[in-house]
Amino acid sequence: MNTDKVKGGMDDAAGRAKRQVGEWTGDTGTQADGAAQQVKGKVEKAVGALKDAVRGTADKADRKIDDSTKR
Repeated sequence: MNTDKVKGGMDDAAGRAKRQVGEWTGDTGTQADGAAQQVKGKVEKAVGALKDAVRGTADKADRKIDDSTKR
C-alpha cells in the first residue's frame, strides 16, 4: 500500500463526515466542501491503485526476465 491510497482514504472519510455535517446543519457550503474532498480522496485512491498496478506489472516483468536468464 502506498501513501496515495492512505491519504485518499483519509480525505474520502473526512469529506464524507464534512458533507454529512453540512446536511444536518443545512449548510450547503460545507456540503459542497465535503463532496469535493470526497472526490479528491477517491482520485488519490485511484492514483495509488494505479501506481500499485504499475509496480506489480514491473515486478512481474523483472521476475520473468530473471527466470529466462536462469535457463
